[in-house]
Amino acid sequence: MAQSTNSAEQSRAKVGIAVGIGNFMEWFDFAVYGFFAAIIGALFFPPETSPFVAILSSLAVFAVGFVMRPLGGFILGPIGDKYGRRIALSVSVLTMGIATTLIGLTPTYETIGVFAPVLLVLFRCLQGLSAGGEWTGSAAFLVESTPTARRGVYASIISGTAALATIVGSLFALFLNNTLTEEALLSWGWRVPFLMAAPLALIGLYIRWKLGETPVYQNVQAQGSVKKNPLTGHFRRNLKPILLTLAIAAVQGLGFYYLATYVVNYLTTTLEIERGPALTMSAIGLTVYMILCPIAGALSDRLGRRKLNLTGTALYVILPIPVFMLMSGGNGAAVVLGIVLLSMAQCLVSVTTVVMLVELFPASSRSSASAIGFNFALAFIAGPGPFIATWIAGATGSAVAPAGYMVLVALLALPVVWKWLPETAGRDISAEHHAAETDDALVR
Repeated sequence: MAQSTNSAEQSRAKVGIAVGIGNFMEWFDFAVYGFFAAIIGALFFPPETSPFVAILSSLAVFAVGFVMRPLGGFILGPIGDKYGRRIALSVSVLTMGIATTLIGLTPTYETIGVFAPVLLVLFRCLQGLSAGGEWTGSAAFLVESTPTARRGVYASIISGTAALATIVGSLFALFLNNTLTEEALLSWGWRVPFLMAAPLALIGLYIRWKLGETPVYQNVQAQGSVKKNPLTGHFRRNLKPILLTLAIAAVQGLGFYYLATYVVNYLTTTLEIERGPALTMSAIGLTVYMILCPIAGALSDRLGRRKLNLTGTALYVILPIPVFMLMSGGNGAAVVLGIVLLSMAQCLVSVTTVVMLVELFPASSRSSASAIGFNFALAFIAGPGPFIATWIAGATGSAVAPAGYMVLVALLALPVVWKWLPETAGRDISAEHHAAETDDALVR
């Protein structure tokens, strides 16, 4: 019995590593692209372009990845439901690895002219497609392989590795920036973090391919419940859970994009703090967030998902304005404290969202349906968040005003979550019947 328990624990550890590597890759790329946006803009667009237009062009290419996420969900979600979670995750990590490596290998505008930005856009599209299936696919694979009483703790791996990747990516980019000459950085240094995707992808692919299918999907196969068209077959039944996912993912995604990317830009551009100290403060705050994630997961296993998600959403209505007032003075300790306060709200919404991407949907259409709401929220509400926040700060001249977008999104989501979000902890996620339970809860 002890041997069987140890074997199960080892198997779950492998699942955690397999999921964590792919998630790490996605967010590592997210961090380094943002850091090197100015260099990429200068290298991949016509030299006569002004630096401001070049960086805007680079960030526009970056945004293409967000726009492609829903399409990635439409493609990879059904693969997960028709052919298995393992297949979808393997395709996702391989696509992300190839696309990221190819960005690192792409010749610049000076070498191939207009084909340079064209190829950059193409590879960003591939990254966006991969990302559209990675988060929801990872959630399904991980949570379906986890004991009912510990789903929240295991789900925190996804939230935690996203924070870890952002920290490592930003600090590694800062290391290259500080140790290489400007000539070396422009010539080859910026390519290094992108080329690192190749070995990471191969490791992730190997581990994922060696894993067995999740027990839940095996049960779906055994019952003959695999759907030919998982997206359309249960669409009416899944509509309300999809809309709920849209609400909770909008708050979760926006909160993380503020923490992971906007805070650094806020500190450097609005508060005019040097990039090194700004990244250090951000890294400290994100490290605290990463530590809080498994605690939030354990609390959600004990207290339920609904209470914690509601609490986190309500905190995002209450905290942002005081936090930005606190940070606006530029004091290092105050900035870190502000990030930590936002992290307390973020860990509650993030971990519970990961688990509910699984628990809200029936097993046979889970990958497809959860990807719709989640990716639309990230593409059109959360993803533009840092840009919107930057625009608000510039338009108003206020260091506090960017908090308004966070408050608005949370304020719109809160009544939806309060009225319609059911408690999902403890559900039988291998069953098909609980979607009807969700519908019942939604109309009460």
